[in-house]
Amino acid sequence: MEIQAHIQLAPLTDVTKAIIVGDHKRVDTIKLFLSNTSDLAFNREYKSITGEFEGEKILVISTGIGAPSTAIAIEELTNIGITTIIRVGSCGAMQKGIQLGKLVISTGSVRDEGLTKKYVPADFPAIPTPDLISKAKSLVPNAYFGITRSHDGFYMQKNAETEAFWSDFSILGGDMETSTLYVLGSLKGISTLSILNNVV
Repeated sequence: MEIQAHIQLAPLTDVTKAIIVGDHKRVDTIKLFLSNTSDLAFNREYKSITGEFEGEKILVISTGIGAPSTAIAIEELTNIGITTIIRVGSCGAMQKGIQLGKLVISTGSVRDEGLTKKYVPADFPAIPTPDLISKAKSLVPNAYFGITRSHDGFYMQKNAETEAFWSDFSILGGDMETSTLYVLGSLKGISTLSILNNVV
């Protein structure tokens, strides 16, 4: 198979699981926790490495900010044989009491971004893989589990009003990529989960 246009990767031997992050600097942070690492490619926002964790080889790749660049990464990762994608990212808390640094694990996402509506109607749900939620609950039972919201920007005139609106529906936090991961995961039959660190 040809090298993918944006992530600049071809199929990798014995690698079916990937961690995606927004900021390419986070790839280097995750690298510290892996053994037998190899640098792969760095094109545009897509920086990638492989490494081993507990004896299993995984791919780590950055996607940049937002739905479009994340969708490109997911499309091309599935093209090279990746069947499980876990997002490790950041979010802003939308409920009082969620302290900085606490984990928010998305059990579903409001699709308040524009890209996924180009794939499926707005009524299509953005949900993760149930068994990955179960595994997360066993590993980090003190994390916050619930619905999050994915959006397209921060600086619109009525952004504060929009966030307050969704907060009233008990949305835990906001990010820009989770709904894209979940929708494309469902469409492509791959396993997905979004693990978010509250930074605001």
